[in-house]
Amino acid sequence: MNKWKGKSKGTILGYKIFVWCIRNIGIRSSYFVLYFVASYYFLFLKKSNQYIFYYFRKRLNYGFWKAKISVFRSYFGFGKVLIDKTAISVGLRDRFTYEFDGVENLKDLLNEKRGGVLISAHIGNFEIAEHFFADIDFDCQINLVTTDQEVTVIKEYLDSVTVKKSNIKFIYVKEDMSHIFDINKALSNNELICFTGDRYFEGSKYLETELLGKNAKFPAGPFLIASRLGVPVVYVYVMKETNLHYHLYARVAQNVKKRDAQGLLNSYVQNLESMLKKYPLQWFNYFDFWDDID
Repeated sequence: MNKWKGKSKGTILGYKIFVWCIRNIGIRSSYFVLYFVASYYFLFLKKSNQYIFYYFRKRLNYGFWKAKISVFRSYFGFGKVLIDKTAISVGLRDRFTYEFDGVENLKDLLNEKRGGVLISAHIGNFEIAEHFFADIDFDCQINLVTTDQEVTVIKEYLDSVTVKKSNIKFIYVKEDMSHIFDINKALSNNELICFTGDRYFEGSKYLETELLGKNAKFPAGPFLIASRLGVPVVYVYVMKETNLHYHLYARVAQNVKKRDAQGLLNSYVQNLESMLKKYPLQWFNYFDFWDDID
């Protein structure tokens, strides 16, 4: 089965092409190039096509041809958010607009002086959130907990072309669990800890619950840690709407008891489902998520 291995795919050449297109032909014109890129993925990436098709066809109950078209649109949309992220990094933040739905939830969280946990997902474009936070007087350190060991040369290249360096700090999950100390230290400084809750890799600890009508596995770490820390939990998503407009959502986890990781997961999945139904094309999860594909 095609399981996530804790590492994103991508080459430095692809990112260089994005940057060249953005700087020389503009953001909207760069989107046009994606028709060719998305067509290549649609025609030749059979495994990821199979898994994302299953999501549209079986979990969202789309008709056959609507599901097929949605596979292409998913690749196209994924390319757009990558271009947007790159464009903002190279100094084109002013080309984008946004609206923030729930900013008071994050401000209330910080006013408690206990830090807080944000849980997001591989939907939309959460990585650009900090660029919009700066416009709403949201001055807080965000720490992203991740297992993604991105190829160093790609990170170095993106850093070299970035106009405004990211303020997000990364806390990498380690086998000796030392990352727990980094998380506690950040919370004691009234900082925010951000997890993505919708992707686990083979061999790691997981919890199970239903998503879109079928049982699935989720990484246990975000929900075990967040439920035991006794700090506020907010679900955060940054969703693309029109070409250069984003909608930022922040929703407080409701009725979740301390040390109830399963209850927190169930709350998260309920919230995630509402986002998937509103933005079905923006869940970029090209893996066998439900263990249901041969």
